[in-house]
Formats: sequence, C-alpha cells, structure tokens
Amino acid sequence: EAFSAIDAGADAIKLFPAELAGTIGLKAMKAVLPKTIPVFPVGGVNPDNMKDFIEAGAAGFGIGSAVFKPGDTPEIVYKKARAFVEGWEAIHKI
Repeated sequence: EAFSAIDAGADAIKLFPAELAGTIGLKAMKAVLPKTIPVFPVGGVNPDNMKDFIEAGAAGFGIGSAVFKPGDTPEIVYKKARAFVEGWEAIHKI
C-alpha cells in the first residue's frame, strides 16, 4: 500500500495503527521505503512512547483520540495536549 501511495504521488506515509506495528514495524517500513518519504505513526502514540517512535525513524505523529474523546472537558483536553507538548519538548530539548 505504501508503494502504491508513493506511486500515486504521496509525499508521506501514515503508519496506522502504530500501536500494532510498533517501533519494529516502523523500522521495517523505513528500511524499504525511499529515504525521502517521511512516515507518521498514528493510533497508539502517547507521550510515553513518542521518543521510541522518533528513534525508530518517525518524522512526526498524528494524534486525535489520545487528546480528545467525546465528553472530555476543556481542562482534560488541555492536560492531555500539554503532556504531548512536554513529551515533544523533552525529545527535542526545546
């Protein structure tokens, strides 16, 4: 699928669900994809595993339900989003 997407003009690949593929799956994909194609894990990414995915070759992430679920208050969403920001800053020493 990834090669079909690239052939069709995709300039990035979404790895979903990342929690099933894991960092081993990401490394395997990166080993065969063109080096110029970034891969973005989605589904199962959290502040605790972001560093592992970056070290495995992730270019960034897609996040959604890890930050917002129906019924979450703005305060809950803020806390979840803030945890991602802090995780990203810790990885990149911002």
